[in-house]
Amino acid sequence: MTEFISPAKPLIGDEERAAVDRVLRSGMLAQGPEVAAFEKEFAEHFGLGRVCVAVNSGTSGLHLGLLSSGVKSGDEVIVPSFTFAATANSVALTGATPVFADIDADSFCLSAASVEAAVTDKTVGIMPVHLYGHPADMTGLQAVADKHGLQIFEDAAQAHGASLNGVPVGAFGSFGMFSLYPTKNMTSGEGGMVSVATDEIEHLVRLYRNQGMLRQYENEVVGFNFRMTDIHAAIGRVQLTKVGAWTATRQANAAFLSANIEGVTTPPVAAGAVHVYHQYTVRVPADRDGMAKALKAEYNIGSGMFYPTPNHRLAPFQVDVELPETERAAKECLSLPVHPSLSQGDLERIVTAVNTLAKAGA
Repeated sequence: MTEFISPAKPLIGDEERAAVDRVLRSGMLAQGPEVAAFEKEFAEHFGLGRVCVAVNSGTSGLHLGLLSSGVKSGDEVIVPSFTFAATANSVALTGATPVFADIDADSFCLSAASVEAAVTDKTVGIMPVHLYGHPADMTGLQAVADKHGLQIFEDAAQAHGASLNGVPVGAFGSFGMFSLYPTKNMTSGEGGMVSVATDEIEHLVRLYRNQGMLRQYENEVVGFNFRMTDIHAAIGRVQLTKVGAWTATRQANAAFLSANIEGVTTPPVAAGAVHVYHQYTVRVPADRDGMAKALKAEYNIGSGMFYPTPNHRLAPFQVDVELPETERAAKECLSLPVHPSLSQGDLERIVTAVNTLAKAGA
């Protein structure tokens, strides 16, 4: 049988291993100089123009960003339902209520019109997700935020290097969160990075991640242990030197797929947007599940279904709300391999498989 084409593939090389060995030899394993250097280099690499704070996961980053921005029990934050559960979970962990809004059909990102309709007198913020690596409609969302005096919080977990009209994601809101999980466009093994708009938010994120203190035994608030280790930061620093080339390869792979795939709806890119293709997500209107099974069984190609159960129908939330584009996307979306490890032969096999199956109605 032909070699399996995986839907995602973390890339860890000798440079990352050497960086980890360097930290292990230093004896400084917890939050230390590697973390500080990684924070500075991350902000510079992506042109964020603001300070970044490293934490132990993307979910921790969202949680601390929200707390540090003043979100509290009784508040509401408008979020998409078509996303990973961490988006809504992080709001709920502050004691606030996630209010689910619909998505735009093309970008799969939060719809400004749906957000406008969801605003109440308890709403304090809007949290768009730059889903699959495509920036959300920040122009439209900012207009809603300005009209109602709301903050914007960015879930940029999947969008390292994405931008809209020349502004990088993570530079729009009170904070932005980037995930560094192994399958993301770059990784630190595990971790998250929070870009912050103000000194106050930075100060609080740094306190909350480290038991509520900046200096040992001088606790200022009740905090968590959400620190990143120097081991993880060392991996992330090496990955920063590679992610630009990887992103260019993802974009080239996506361009080839879009130019050659037929019978499904390929992902459009909005005017002024830079898509970094964490996922290459098509719509399969007829039988998405059948195509996914056939890709694996007949062509040995992996794929992903993100997200077949929208957040508003998950057990912790169970909200009765009409989100037609979200429901449609949950039934139709299929993410095909686009990662930098794909060969030209892999790309051609993906095209052949999708076109053949689409034509057959699989």
